[in-house]
Amino acid sequence: MLALSYGAPAQDLRFHSAFFRVEMAADQPNFKTLAVDSLGKNKLALNTMQPLPAAGSAYRVSRMGQTVEYRSGEGAAEWAFQFADRRITIRSTYSEASPPKPLVLNFDPILCHATLLGLFNAEGAIRLPALLHFPDHGTFRITTTTPGLALGYDALRDSDNFVRVTLPAANATVRQIAYQLEVVAIYPGGPAVAADPRLDGFRRDFLNMFQINPRQRVLANHAASDPVAFTVFMYSAVAVNTPPLAEGLTALDLVRQTLDRYAGGMKGYGMAHYGGLKEVPYDFLDTYPSLVIAAADYARASHDLTWTERNYPVVKSWADKIIEFDKDGDGLMQYPVSGNSGSWTRRVTVRPSNWWDTIGFGHKDAYANALAYRALTAMPEIARMSGHAADGAIYAKQAAKLKASYYNTFFNPATGVLAGWKSADGKLHDYYFLFVNGAAVTYGLLTAEQGNRIWDKLLEKMKEVGYTRFDLGLPGNLIPIRREDYVDLQKRYGGPEREDGSDGFQIYQNGGATACYAWFTLQALYDLGRKAEADAMLYPMLKAFEDGGFQGRGPNGMTYDWKDWSGGPHGYEGLLVDGYMTLLAAMPHAR
Repeated sequence: MLALSYGAPAQDLRFHSAFFRVEMAADQPNFKTLAVDSLGKNKLALNTMQPLPAAGSAYRVSRMGQTVEYRSGEGAAEWAFQFADRRITIRSTYSEASPPKPLVLNFDPILCHATLLGLFNAEGAIRLPALLHFPDHGTFRITTTTPGLALGYDALRDSDNFVRVTLPAANATVRQIAYQLEVVAIYPGGPAVAADPRLDGFRRDFLNMFQINPRQRVLANHAASDPVAFTVFMYSAVAVNTPPLAEGLTALDLVRQTLDRYAGGMKGYGMAHYGGLKEVPYDFLDTYPSLVIAAADYARASHDLTWTERNYPVVKSWADKIIEFDKDGDGLMQYPVSGNSGSWTRRVTVRPSNWWDTIGFGHKDAYANALAYRALTAMPEIARMSGHAADGAIYAKQAAKLKASYYNTFFNPATGVLAGWKSADGKLHDYYFLFVNGAAVTYGLLTAEQGNRIWDKLLEKMKEVGYTRFDLGLPGNLIPIRREDYVDLQKRYGGPEREDGSDGFQIYQNGGATACYAWFTLQALYDLGRKAEADAMLYPMLKAFEDGGFQGRGPNGMTYDWKDWSGGPHGYEGLLVDGYMTLLAAMPHAR
């Protein structure tokens, strides 16, 4: 029930239930405070709104019971807000004497990276229904009975920081509009998940993977950040497990919308010359595997044969690029950059071959090739669904060739684990990469015996180096990256001055702790039947997700998507959706 009783004084513009807390502005139709908790547990301390600008015109505000109305004239209220336990109804009414202005909601992404999830119309607005999602807090499902209505959506960072959602006002043609904002919690797993408080972070944050960049009209790192081609497979992996978002809207629709942009020629980070970046002259090796996997996930889960048949030529071209990267016929992709120790210049002139773009992955990359194997094994089904079944044999043959080469190429007998990359000079570069070895197990490139031997060594090494802070996530590597193998030598990004890399260790990608790519470790351990070891990592991470531990900015101005092993922040995104793929490991069938 709402905390304030019916008939409270008009000057009291506050409302509070277990699901949301608001304070309405006294001088204009808008929220002065808006907090939401999808789980109804009164987690409502954070106000997501930016301070309101001065009102452009004079409004009279009145309250009757749970309704607040705003008038600038003597007629009907231009805007009215009605509150119930988990619902806000917003009404706009048109009159010739006092035509209402749009309702503009400005959210503060420094505090919480709000996003609007839905499908764009031709003008770049988001059609209703849609979700207004606040990572680590909650979600409003926005609906209306007015056909064709779409919300304005914009976001920016650096020069200004905002996420902006605009609700169109009633007009002379549509004289009244009602918006329903209903608090929802959307996650898979049903009552068994809801009954386990250890999974509250899973329930609250399952949608955190999805952030739409309104200017690029695609899923991205966050609403004001880059679209990244080599992470699209993460969105699709979560989307195939996501219940419907609203009537006629699914997470797979968001993936399709994003794939359509890439299929239409849009470039994302990881694609050659994205944004005019001179240091990205080549496609990263994980780019086209990511796009193929996402297309396969969408095709298989949506059963959208029309889309699959129409887009088969471009998906095939993505898969063919994977094969083109196999320069010596052993099945493994090769990056044009050698990856040799000492080959990286002090000023970054070229980026390495995958997502870990400050570490010197090059030539034959174990992570990207694991992703390539997953993509190639998915292609026969796409070919069959598209009416080109004969093509499937090409990709199955390449996948088999890749698998036959993989273990012997990357296994390091000196450590007993898979190295990160094999450089052009034949050297293995091994820093006990957790995600590399996790991906190899998860995507089926190792036997169970090989996988268990490798993970025995990795967990032994984790104990040796003393990493126990699983609430911080996992480090990508357990020992420092040597200076000769580090790409970005800025200390802020983990770049060391010492040859052994120790002075950059635990900073950003040089062994920093993060939720990003932790899924590969957790899922590999579950797949190998090592549940107790996986649980010991998963549950502290889930508690940190529930506490918002991977979002926001620290006292040093850096952000918590990357941390040192004591919890000090070293990130820059503020919210990096890649970390929330980890939640897939908490699904009942995954464990």
